[in-house]
Amino acid sequence: MIVYFSGTGNSRYCAQMMADQLGETLTDAFPYIRAHKAAELQSDTPWVFVAPTYGWQLPHVFADFLRRSSFSGSREAYFVLTCGSDIACAGEGIEKLCHEMGFVYRGVLEVVMPENYIVMFRAPEEQQAHALIEAARPCIESGIACIRRGENFPRRKTSLLDRIKSGPVNRSLYRFMIRAKPFYVTDACISCGKCEAACVLHNIRLENGKPLWGKDCTHCMACICCCPAHAIEYGRATRNKVRYQCPPYQG
Repeated sequence: MIVYFSGTGNSRYCAQMMADQLGETLTDAFPYIRAHKAAELQSDTPWVFVAPTYGWQLPHVFADFLRRSSFSGSREAYFVLTCGSDIACAGEGIEKLCHEMGFVYRGVLEVVMPENYIVMFRAPEEQQAHALIEAARPCIESGIACIRRGENFPRRKTSLLDRIKSGPVNRSLYRFMIRAKPFYVTDACISCGKCEAACVLHNIRLENGKPLWGKDCTHCMACICCCPAHAIEYGRATRNKVRYQCPPYQG
């Protein structure tokens, strides 16, 4: 079974492609996380968990979902992390999580996809994004081949810089930067409510047709990237930046 979490579509694309080629069941963690509920899932084939990389680690919201859920049947676990550049030492944290949960860790696959964390970086234009997705497909296919052969994903070599990014930098991001307060909506808002529906933490409510953000936020960028009117900003950090949302996998 393939279980995935996705904010702006990159991880959904990878999960859909893998499910299609492996003939596996696909389960979206979004409704469970949004409702803060545990899942009770069963699979006789290895588990494949797909998620984005937040601050060079597995997203906290997805890791928490895994911890409170029940996974019966197979104890083998593959992880696939999408990223804009690299996953640094995320695999070390995932391996510890697997030991905690009683899984046999089969490795983590790094899949570089179009950047979408526009609070810090720039998303690519549509043509460049399409090229990046096409370039990622051979990597995803190599992961599919490993799973079919029952092999571990190749272990990624890491450096001191990787440890800094997945360690102190990650902790600093969650402590000082990942906040909802800077989000605001401009007069371009059309009151469609898509941002409210896209928030995995149920942190957005509409008041007089306009979104208001609560305190909880995981910086998935779903609200800002799904807005059809490009009416959502994050302070000054996102002004005049391209918004990117990955389309679904089409085969």
